[in-house]
Amino acid sequence: MTDATATRPVTIVTGASRGIGAAIAERLAADGHDLVLTYRERRDDADTIARRCAASGARVLLLQVDLADLEAAATIVPATIAEFGRVSGLVNNAGITGRIGGFLDTTIDESELVFRVNVLAPLLLTRAAIAHMATDRGGAGGCIVNISSGAARSGAPNTYIPYAMSKAALNALTTGAAKEFGPVGVRVNTVSPGTTRTEIHAAAGRPNAPEERAPNIPMRRAGEPHEIAGAVAYLFSADAVYTSGADIRVAGGN
Repeated sequence: MTDATATRPVTIVTGASRGIGAAIAERLAADGHDLVLTYRERRDDADTIARRCAASGARVLLLQVDLADLEAAATIVPATIAEFGRVSGLVNNAGITGRIGGFLDTTIDESELVFRVNVLAPLLLTRAAIAHMATDRGGAGGCIVNISSGAARSGAPNTYIPYAMSKAALNALTTGAAKEFGPVGVRVNTVSPGTTRTEIHAAAGRPNAPEERAPNIPMRRAGEPHEIAGAVAYLFSADAVYTSGADIRVAGGN
């Protein structure tokens, strides 16, 4: 490993094959990060993003992981360390909403899946990353960014209350971990997108949700993935070295 590669940040981005995760990966690659990108099933999309990141000079490791499988999720940080020798950043981006609909129509099985992907996998990854990064454990410090949602505050009535609950739990992870591990060199922050043009809406059964919601957004439009990625890039930048425990809303004024 050359001196140049030894000083580059090494950042894990979960759910990086499309949407917000893909935009984050490309932005961080342009900013000089080497990357570990996870995806669940769309290998062709993941390969495309990996090539784009590599074109920016990043070394990229692709890992196919279903984050609902917590044993599989537990392999991500060790695989990163085995490949690059260290982990300096983590973006807990991967998430699912469950079906859009009223609260009484939700099922426990679907809600359990939402919590496994949106809460338990980030909890597991964050624990493993901090154990490696913390200066009192021999690490060099690091930065973690959790991708939450404005739903964590609104509660998402008539839409997806369990999803909102899961994102509120992710916000609590940010707050607690930022306070507990700030003294040992680990910053933890949240970025909370509003409605953004990604495939998550189609997966939830309402592909036109961005257009439907636009009239109620102060800026009268949905967000774009690269606009979320910009906030994440700021939190990894030198300008944010004193920022921890923050929640940056990128929601068009909502």
